[in-house]
Amino acid sequence: MSLLEELEEQIVLGLRYPRERLVEDELMRAFSAKRHVVRSALQELENRGLVERKPNVGAFVKAYTAQEVRDLYAVRELLEVHCARLIPVPVPDERLDELVAIQRRHDEGIDAGELREVTKANMEFHRALFGLSDNTVLVDAIRRHAQMAHAIRSVTVTSPEYLEQSRREHWAMIDALRGGDTDTLAETCRAHLLPSRDAYLSRLPSAD
Repeated sequence: MSLLEELEEQIVLGLRYPRERLVEDELMRAFSAKRHVVRSALQELENRGLVERKPNVGAFVKAYTAQEVRDLYAVRELLEVHCARLIPVPVPDERLDELVAIQRRHDEGIDAGELREVTKANMEFHRALFGLSDNTVLVDAIRRHAQMAHAIRSVTVTSPEYLEQSRREHWAMIDALRGGDTDTLAETCRAHLLPSRDAYLSRLPSAD
């Protein structure tokens, strides 16, 4: 795993928290990496919306204001709900089987308490789900905006209650696809976004 991937995973899992300073010298020691590698990783994380860099101060894990969170999740809702409605039903058995296999790995990760596996399977599930639309431009936009929300979603990724809810909603999406119920699929995708958004907002004093 590259330094970039390691840092991204740490942010996703909440091991690096919003506003935490990312010091180049400390990262060089921790990862036995050269300065240009560290700087390149921080630049790419900034491009992805996970890190912000301040002149003469340094790099920090991105912290969002309440308005930024609402705006980002409004865009995510538009993209994901629209994409869900574009998925042609019935879905071919082989593509639905692929989604089911990924979700079973997600289940196994939750049951075993393996958060890294849960996170990887979750990202694969959503890539496969929205990939059913066969709209690569829209799927890429969904991926980029989900990436920006990593630091926001980190506040719920270790919550057993959230993980169980996520698991139930994933299976509800699969059942909706199996039954050709586009309305239920779209509404489940909409609801699926709310827990991480609301949990992050609840931690902000200016969320009202």
